[in-house]
Amino acid sequence: MSEAKKAGRLAFIDWTRGLAAVVMIQGHTFHSFARNDLRGQGPYMLSQFFGGMPPAIFLFLTGITFAFLMHSQEKKGASGWRRIVAALKRSRYLFLIAFLFRIQLYVFGFPGSPAGELLRVDILNCMGMAMLLFAPMAIFSTLERIKLCTILGLVIAGLAPVVSMIDPSSVPRLVGSYFFPSYNYFGFFPWASFLAFGMAAGSLLRSVKPEDMQQTMLWSMTIGLGVAGVSFYFSNLPYSIYAKSEFWLNSPALVLIKLGVVLAILSVAYLWVHLGSAQRWSLFRQLGTTSLLVYWVHIELVYGRWFGIWKEDLTVPQVVAFTVVLLVLMALLSVLRTRYRSIGSFFKTGPLPLARASGD
Repeated sequence: MSEAKKAGRLAFIDWTRGLAAVVMIQGHTFHSFARNDLRGQGPYMLSQFFGGMPPAIFLFLTGITFAFLMHSQEKKGASGWRRIVAALKRSRYLFLIAFLFRIQLYVFGFPGSPAGELLRVDILNCMGMAMLLFAPMAIFSTLERIKLCTILGLVIAGLAPVVSMIDPSSVPRLVGSYFFPSYNYFGFFPWASFLAFGMAAGSLLRSVKPEDMQQTMLWSMTIGLGVAGVSFYFSNLPYSIYAKSEFWLNSPALVLIKLGVVLAILSVAYLWVHLGSAQRWSLFRQLGTTSLLVYWVHIELVYGRWFGIWKEDLTVPQVVAFTVVLLVLMALLSVLRTRYRSIGSFFKTGPLPLARASGD
């Protein structure tokens, strides 16, 4: 299959990532600028409820592209060790970006930013750590990774409440930040389970024939809704197999509910992109092609000192207006980035499409 056709077939991944970026931006904007007396009311609560989904989506989609990398190395006939090295290089890249991100926030916030923020475990750190530990999955075949990564995701989610019961004082603080469930950090347990599930999904996508993709995505929606519904039912039972578990912190049921929603969203994205909108400009697809840039810049604008006079001081309509303006700015930044990339590559490979799907 040509690269152009492959990119078009997987454009729904960019669409999903862009949707997550939009939901993330509104959640962060409400969290930073809404007045404190409004935080117990419906609009803020609804904003933060939906705002809990983007990290799961980003980790899942990163797992998909991580599996694409492993599949690509396998198709090239690379040895097991070279496959692992390629995966470790992707982990190294994420760690580098994560640390540069924290350094930039610290420098821009100096002298008010605490030095401890330099080691804060954000979602990029979680991605880097998960890739580091999942790199050995590269030695297996694409078909084997579907099963193994599904099991791996279930094990990580299932162990999250157990890890929470470990005395945090018995391990170094930084290690605890990377691995323990926390409301303030993206610990390996349970967040890395989404990357593992994404690796299973990415391996499946590389195994499905183009003519079978639509049926596969319909099954994905059915399975996703079923998993979410069954998990929600069990989460409401009056008993648990765990001695101690917090639903919003480390519950395997919450992980599976979010997984089901992610699978359903991915299926909707596929159907939307392939039912007439593939050739039209899309805000979601545009933001999805530059999601790292959008993430980086909007965090600085929302949580940095740029609009400090409005922090925790806006009404709901004002926050909504700010969110719309921020989305417009992020869309313009994204378009400039893709066009700059297209111009830079024009003389080598010809003009690139405006929306580039995630591939190898």
